[in-house]
Amino acid sequence: MKLIDLNRDGGIGANSLFLELGGFNLLIDSGLHPKKAGRRATPDFTPLRGKKLDLIIITHCHLDHIGSLREHPEAAVLMTTSSRMLIERMLHNSANVMLRQKEEENIADYPLFTHEEVERCGKRLVGLNFGQAEHFRGNKSEIEIIFHPAGHVAGAAAVEIRHGQRGIFITGDVMFENQRTLNGAKFPTGHFDTLITETTRGNTERAAEKSRGAELARLMTSINNTIQRGGSFLLPVFALGRMQEILAVIHDARHFRRLVDCPIYASGLGLDLVDYFDDISRKTKHLQFNRSIVKDLKIHPLPRKVIPGKDLEQNALYVVSSGMLVEKTPSYTLASGLLGNAKNTIGFVGYCDPDTPGGQLLLANRGEPFLFEAVHVKSKVMATVERFELSGHADRHELLQFAVQTGARTIVLTHGDPAARAWFAEQLAAAIPGTKVLDPIPLKTYQV
Repeated sequence: MKLIDLNRDGGIGANSLFLELGGFNLLIDSGLHPKKAGRRATPDFTPLRGKKLDLIIITHCHLDHIGSLREHPEAAVLMTTSSRMLIERMLHNSANVMLRQKEEENIADYPLFTHEEVERCGKRLVGLNFGQAEHFRGNKSEIEIIFHPAGHVAGAAAVEIRHGQRGIFITGDVMFENQRTLNGAKFPTGHFDTLITETTRGNTERAAEKSRGAELARLMTSINNTIQRGGSFLLPVFALGRMQEILAVIHDARHFRRLVDCPIYASGLGLDLVDYFDDISRKTKHLQFNRSIVKDLKIHPLPRKVIPGKDLEQNALYVVSSGMLVEKTPSYTLASGLLGNAKNTIGFVGYCDPDTPGGQLLLANRGEPFLFEAVHVKSKVMATVERFELSGHADRHELLQFAVQTGARTIVLTHGDPAARAWFAEQLAAAIPGTKVLDPIPLKTYQV
């Protein structure tokens, strides 16, 4: 099998992996880099010139895995049934964002795709149920593809590929622990010849006392303390998965009287996706979510005009995207106003790239100046800034244990920063010294 990582910068970003197997040309994901703009945000598809793609396989619907599908207009696109219900809404939202950025920032390449192209793309999107084996016959051979629940977010799948006697397993983004709205990953046990695994949390050691239950309790305590001292609490969240999960958690806390009474604000794509999650929950039994949560919590929309650098002083809980405080998002603008008030709290509940404003804020010291460059606001770090271990990605030891039990001859490391991959490479070399561990250099062809 030939393998090329098309994510031009490596790490976590424009995720896309090319596999050539048994005469089939397969693309695993086709994403956009959330921190880059224009063509630099796409994978580098140069190695695919002159090749006909037989199939694109989507592991889940975060934009860093689906945002460059337009680049392959002829190939069929395979995903889970739940992802099929979400993907067009996610792509339409991205088209809207790019149109706005083109107008505001004069980015010549934008939009990378239009609403009309998303509509045309819909005709080649195919959804499969988890555990449903699908066979594809080519000129030379046949492959079998099976999706397995990967946790992480609605529709997220690990991909099992069978070619003759050979088994390949691709974890995608994975979460083994049960969440409030979504059960954890259910992976097959036993041998695979090749394992391609995510490594997101490879550089993060979770302390024993930071179980998911303990972190949820700590989050509620922090929200209560913040509201009771007259402040506001900002929860930056990813629109797909994290917002719905957090709303369900807050709903439970309110129901069991573990959350003080306060206004709750939410808006944007994440709130719109509530209806999609309700639909998926009813039609696939893949989720545990009901749209009535929004009504029960009496969610308020954000004020139409949030002024950068101004504290709204609502003594409220804000659940808004983006999860990493990416520039020119509601959470970024709100944070610019909340950070300078010691009564407030900004609490992160997911992965934060160290180069994003969220990642930089987590490293900042209290009292230091912090620049919100995109809105020309500088503020002292006076608010409490906390991280809660509620990531949608698997703990590194869980992934390591799964990797070891596969007995794979080759393990390929993906979707992780250099330090995260290095931890996995070192641990795997010690645990299974006979296995080849590959951390692919972007755009280099490997024979696996």
